[in-house]
Amino acid sequence: MPAKKWLDKEVSLDPIKKQTIAVIGYGIQGRAQASNMKDSGLNVIVGLRKGGKTWKQAEAEGHKVMEVADAAKAADIIHILIPDMEQEETYKRDIAKHVTAGKALSFSHGAAIHWKWIVPPKDVDVIMVAPKGPGQRVRELYQDGFGIPSLVAVHQDHTGKAWDRVLAMAKGIGSTRPGVLKTDFKEEVETDWFGEQVDLCGGTHALVMNAFETLVEAGYQPEVAYFECLHELKLITDLVQKYGLTGMYNRVSETARYGGLTRGPRVVDKDAKNKMKQVLNEIQSGEFAEEWVSKYKKEGKHSFARYMKDIENHQIEKVGKDLRKMMWPDQET
Repeated sequence: MPAKKWLDKEVSLDPIKKQTIAVIGYGIQGRAQASNMKDSGLNVIVGLRKGGKTWKQAEAEGHKVMEVADAAKAADIIHILIPDMEQEETYKRDIAKHVTAGKALSFSHGAAIHWKWIVPPKDVDVIMVAPKGPGQRVRELYQDGFGIPSLVAVHQDHTGKAWDRVLAMAKGIGSTRPGVLKTDFKEEVETDWFGEQVDLCGGTHALVMNAFETLVEAGYQPEVAYFECLHELKLITDLVQKYGLTGMYNRVSETARYGGLTRGPRVVDKDAKNKMKQVLNEIQSGEFAEEWVSKYKKEGKHSFARYMKDIENHQIEKVGKDLRKMMWPDQET
């Protein structure tokens, strides 16, 4: 059965026009979503730690900024956009006492609710609008008159108006322009983490690095290997995003088409798929969530350090830094 979809003309901002939305956090998503909703004519306040580095930035960009507890108290919809691992503590310390009857608790990722790091009271709506793209593109495409598609979900509908609320928020950030899809918190969390781990982030970086190493170890110039294994990847993924897998193959050379179709499945084979299933099982069972929470409690943001260092020290990053400086001299590395 196909997923339920909504387009821009089917959704109205009216259900939340007179409500106050507190965006908690002004990071990559918080900045984009708060700005988009404000530009859509919604009443937005931004909740931050006093003296935090984004306080002045949010004010300079035209937002009313308040401390987190004050923003949560003033809001009808509390939209939590701080990192997953900070949500539970911030909720208990600053937000929970202000989650009163009839309000909505909102997220852009369902982990805190699905894994019960946050357990909301029964007399509030619990909703989610999850853009399927990074915050920078959420803002850029909105300003271009379009938007990033989103997944929308209702975990708890106390008021009977939760769907009206979440769809209006999706419209406010521009997501109903390309379209939004109905999901639930469980599906969003498990598929989001799976994609990040085996394909979008983890799978891509591992595939690229192994391909690069294979060429360099065979005696090819690292600079040429960089272009073939990393730089051109964007050109292909752009085609895939716009035209699908078949459309991509129809737009590359016949040699690339035949070689890709016959050799690609040999590299990413059934053994790789079985490992993907293992990763999915770890996500579904809660094993990954427990591991991540435990790791973060012990090491905080240093949890990534060893893994990031391995990548930073890899030859592909050193070669790439020089080549990117050659191609885009004014770009930050």
